[in-house]
Formats: sequence, C-alpha cells, structure tokens
Amino acid sequence: MGRSRPQRFSRHSGRALAARPAGEDDIPEIEAPQPDIDPSFDDEAEDADDAVAAGEPDEAAARLAAIDWSDGGAGAEASSLTGAELIAAYVKKLPFQPGVYRMFDQAGEVLYVGKAKSLKKRVASYTRTTGHTNRIARMIRETRHMEFVTTRTETEALLLEANLIKRLRPRFNVLMRDDKSFPYILISDEHEAPAILKHRGARSRKGSFFGPFASAGAVTRTINALQRAFLIRTCTDAVYSTRTRPCLLYQIKRCSGPCTREVSLDDYRTLTEEAKSFLSGRSTQVKQGIAEAMQAASEELDFERAAVYRDRLSALAHIQSHQGINPQGIEEADVFAIHGQGDAICIQVFFFRTGQNWGNRAYFPKADVSLALGDVLGAFVAQFYDDKPVPRLVLLSHEIEDRPLLAEALATRAGRRVEISVPARGAKKDLVDHAAGNAREALGRRLAETSTQGKLLEGLKETFGLPRAPRRIEIYDNSHIMGTNAVGAMVVAGPEGFAKSQYRKFNIRGTDITPGDDFGMMKEVMRRRFSRLLKEHGDAIDAPAEAAAPEVDAAAEIEAETDVALADEAMPAWPDLVLIDGGKGQISAVRAILDELGLAEKVITIGVAKGVDRDAGRERFVVPGREPFSLPPRDPVLYFIQRMRDEAHRFAIGSHRARRKKEMVANPLDEIGGIGPARKRALLHHFGTAKAVARAGLADLKSVEGISEAMAKSIYDHFREG
Repeated sequence: MGRSRPQRFSRHSGRALAARPAGEDDIPEIEAPQPDIDPSFDDEAEDADDAVAAGEPDEAAARLAAIDWSDGGAGAEASSLTGAELIAAYVKKLPFQPGVYRMFDQAGEVLYVGKAKSLKKRVASYTRTTGHTNRIARMIRETRHMEFVTTRTETEALLLEANLIKRLRPRFNVLMRDDKSFPYILISDEHEAPAILKHRGARSRKGSFFGPFASAGAVTRTINALQRAFLIRTCTDAVYSTRTRPCLLYQIKRCSGPCTREVSLDDYRTLTEEAKSFLSGRSTQVKQGIAEAMQAASEELDFERAAVYRDRLSALAHIQSHQGINPQGIEEADVFAIHGQGDAICIQVFFFRTGQNWGNRAYFPKADVSLALGDVLGAFVAQFYDDKPVPRLVLLSHEIEDRPLLAEALATRAGRRVEISVPARGAKKDLVDHAAGNAREALGRRLAETSTQGKLLEGLKETFGLPRAPRRIEIYDNSHIMGTNAVGAMVVAGPEGFAKSQYRKFNIRGTDITPGDDFGMMKEVMRRRFSRLLKEHGDAIDAPAEAAAPEVDAAAEIEAETDVALADEAMPAWPDLVLIDGGKGQISAVRAILDELGLAEKVITIGVAKGVDRDAGRERFVVPGREPFSLPPRDPVLYFIQRMRDEAHRFAIGSHRARRKKEMVANPLDEIGGIGPARKRALLHHFGTAKAVARAGLADLKSVEGISEAMAKSIYDHFREG
C-alpha cells in the first residue's frame, strides 16, 4: 500500500481530536492530549489529580475516548490470525510515522500500549520468532487484535502513551499504582481579599494552586509559616463577611486584617502577590523586596513598620531553613530514585519547591522482573506527570531510554523548558543518594509487612478452616445516632494490607427500616452490595475456590517462574471472607439476604461479637454451623481481626460524621433547582442570610445580579409553597 494521505487536524487548546474518518488505508492522526497552561501557576501545567475521585468529569478521559483508532486497514485479513501472524498482517499496512498502538486479547482487554517513532518498524519487531523475553513472547501469543493512531511527532506519541497507560492499565505495561491524591496550597481569586487554603481534589476553583505536597501535614506547616511571612487570611468568606473587629490571628500577627480594613485592599493584594511569587520559586526577589522596604522604613524612622518587615523576613528564613534536607542552589525540582529487590520495586519521589523540601512519597509500581530498573523508572516518570505539574528540574537515580524525548514531552506539557538529569557528583547527587536510601528502606519495610500479612492470612485460614488463604476480606459495619444519618461501611483487606481504593460506603435509604434497626441496615447493605456483584461479576462466583493445576510443559514452567510480575495482582471482585461486626442477630440477617440471592453456600461469613464487658480480646466469633468461640488473648490472628474491625469502625464513623456535618450546614437554597454555587453566593452577598432570601419580595430577588425573572419567581414560589 502507499503511504497514508496527509491528514488534517485541529489545534484547540491541546485537546486530542480525531482526524477526518479514515479510509481503508488510513490511520487517524491526532494531537496528543495536553493540559491547558495556567499562567497563574508560574507557567506550570495545571493538575487534574482528583477529577475522577471528586466526582468531576474526567476531561482527559473524554478526549481520549474521542480518538478515532484504526486497525490499519488489515481488519478482514487479520480476523482469522493470532499472535505473530496477526501482527505481520498489520505491519503490511502501517506507515513509517510516529504513533501509538494498542494490543488486545481474546476478551477485548488491552494487553499493552506502546509508542513508536515509526509504527511500521516498531510493530514489525514483534514478528520475529526469536529474541523476545518471556514477557514479550507471552504478550505476542495472547494478541488477537491491534489498533493504531498516528501523531505528528514522537513527543506527542509519548504523551498519549502515558495518558493511555494510566487510564487503561494494561497488564504488560509498567503500572504506576497510586491510590492517594496530592494536597495543594490554593490562593483563591474568588474574593476581594484572597485567602490561602489547603486544597485536595479537582482543581476547578478559581485561583492559583501550588504543589504538590507529599502530605496534608506539610501543607499545614507551610501555610502556618506563610501566614507569619505574608499575613494572608485563612478564614472562610462567610466568616470574613461577618467580622466587625479583627480576630485573634490579627492580634498574634498572623493576618493583616483585611476584613475590618486594618490593611487596605490594595496593600493586601500586594501581600498575596508576594506570596504567589514566593511559592512560584522567586523567593530571592521577594526577600530582597522586603529587605529594601525594611531599610526604607528604618531610614524614615518608622521603626514599628520596619519591625513588621523584620518579622516577615525572619519567618521566610525559618521556612527555608526548617527542612530535613536543605538543597543548595535548587529552587524547584523533583527527585526520583528506584530500588529493586526480587520482583518488588520501590520508587521514592522527593518534592523541592522554593528551595524547600515539600515532602516525599514512596511508590511500588507493578513491572515485569525482566525489565531493567532504568526502563521501569522511565515509564513511571512519564505516567507520573500525566496529571501533575512539571518542575523545571527532574533528577533521576538511573539513566533512562529516550531521556531527551521525555524532557521534550514534559516541556511541551509545562509550556517551558524542563531539564532531566542523572547527576554524577555534587549536591544534586547527594539528593539522589538520599532518595535512593529512602527507597531501599521503604522497600524493606514493605517486604516485611507483606511477609507478615501473608502469615496472618494463613493463620486466618487455619483458624476458621477456610479452603485457602483469603485474597480479599470484606469487613462491614454500620454507624448512626438514634437512626439518623445512617451509613453502612465496607473496608477491604488483602495480601498487601488495607485496599483503601476498594472501600465503599452505603447511605441507608430504606424507608421501611425502623430508626436504629441495625439488622435492617445490614440487610440493606448486603442486598445492595451483593446484588451489584452478581450483576457486574456474576460469572466469577462460580469459579472453584482452588482450581486444579493444569498440566504444563517444562518451558511453560520456566516462563511462569520468570514471569511472576505478570500474574494478575488485581484484587478479586468476590470476597473470600466476609467479616460482620456483630453476633448471631447480624449474621442471621446477612445469611438471610445471601440465601435470598442464592449465595449462602458461596460466601463465607463470620460474625465478630463484642465479648464480656465489651472488652477487646474477649470477642466471640460466630460461624454458621459452629458454636460461638473465642481465640486466645495473645493470638496474632485475634489482633489481626481486631485491627480489621477497628478500621471498619473508623471508616463507618468517619462517613457518618461527614454525612451529619453536611446535613447540619445544609442551606435551604440548595433545595431550589437551578441554584448553583455562583447564584447562591450572589444571593447571600446581596441579602446576607438564607432567611432574608426567603423573606425577600419578587422585585428584590430580580435585582440580584445573575438572577433572571424566571429564577426569581422560582425562588419566590419555593419559599411560599404550602
């Protein structure tokens, strides 16, 4: 076939756009998905870290879904082929262009996502009959379909590949496993006097975000220090609007008091701009400006004002000196160090901003044992910055393939130059060595914990006569106050400890449940949980607990031994064991629902009842078909079960408190259709309180900015119904 015809594509804020419909010999060409650049964030790409977790629409996922993938024109020819023969059929139709390819198995699951400078050459490498690692050979054998998309440059292919790997999680790629979001500092721009806040979640609010920080504690410490240095308020807009005199923070010199005009709004905005500059890495200029202002005040004999500048300089010096590591000459950098032991890998990431250590975090990516540490690190870094702001400098412990290409891709994402370095000496090398030491220690702790967890799961199997050591344990508990704001909670544990990404909460909504009826609440939780499991994973429950080992040849055994990392590490959908916080009554309620769903013989349930005087250590275990019994007070399995039950308590109580708090602060305006945050804010600013809105006349409501005549009528009628 000939080369693909030139394709047209649109330039629109870096969004991934499908080209015109591809013909038989065409492969669609796209622009790689890139986040819009937010100038308020010192030209750093804005993070979308928690869009999905916070329930916001995942725009990146939507853009990826719009990509027009092609089978390269080999659909009919390849339909009856598999493995290397199938791939060879695709190669005949592929162009010598950069792009991304996806490999699928028989079930339609994505096996692998790869990029290529030349699709034809890269995919052709899979058609060789020898020279592949066991991992690649297995991937080729399982391939039943492929799809392709071309890009303008290899850089765009790299960005798209990282996007797809993070969202599709193919089992033959290196996978970054991260179940926690990063906290940020937000300086809001939604108010006449911007506030400095701690923020976690979708970054949809108007303002400047700074981070990431490794922990919420690091954010809190930094905000406390910034209050002393820049005197920015931390109160809510509601508190700000009701102040008639300065609060305690003003008295202890941690706020400049814009609420009561102790400082003019122009001077206050100067303070917030200085804080933004400091957090953006321009700390030297900020300190120099404050020092000059202090000197000028001193020369004017205004020693009181000079003392304020002196205290601010002291606070800034404290911020930059109070660090576990104090890098010299490094204003903004992320440090990555990798350590491997057996089939386990740890990557430690340190964050440095404005010359400060903003904390570190350990990651344990899933990767094949045959991959070199540099290959794992390169794939990890590309995925890491898929949804996080990119610093000006990235330091690595190992050399990676295509380092210049990755630097170019990150620069494209950030909108400025990004340097990726593997330092060999000096202060930067010391930082990398420190991170590598932390990675080694974190992996050692992880392996020790995993080993202990495995022994506890084996102990659980022996104690309760389970068919095998459980891989997924679900623990259930309820929380309420006299039946109000009732919440059911499910926590999940497995070989690697608690799987917090699997936790679920159930807002009890049954109208026929008597307030305070724990049995009724547990029945609702069980019915909702297992009805959904049957609907989504009904075929998995019929699999035997211990499948017989198939006969395999010697070569397959060798491959299985060397391909350990490719085992399906995903936690199974169905629980091997269900623990209920309660005794015979709760277990009877649970078994009734399981029997109703036809699962009574397929789901193992155990009740954990409070012992005598409700003392920990005297728990009674209720197992269907056996008399209740206790375990020895110092039995490790007992401690393990107590820990799981206590985690269920914590999660249930926390969910209940969150629901109760939300109800306590509910505003009557939230009940009116069409009233969102902007209109609600406008109404409260105009009238002061929701009660005043309820009393307002139709003409007054119409006078509020953003409230149309129809909306004013809707609000007026809402408060006068009945």
